[in-house]
Amino acid sequence: MAFTCNIDQRGMRFRSRMGTIVLGIGLFIGASFLLIDINQSFLWLLPAGLIAGGAFSIFESRIGWCAVRALGFRTKL
Repeated sequence: MAFTCNIDQRGMRFRSRMGTIVLGIGLFIGASFLLIDINQSFLWLLPAGLIAGGAFSIFESRIGWCAVRALGFRTKL
């Protein structure tokens, strides 16, 4: 599947910032879980999902592609 550029510079900056913030929140929650020794595996889905989502958003910003726009939805940015 070819990733064709479908967002402009403003969209790239927004996705980069959003991805960095979400990735940081996921890392913070994951580190907190480690420090307070949370062992329930289902709770680890929260930081794992945030980290994966943030990393994917950063990936989108780097290549100038948006998955939502590729599906045909129009976004403001």
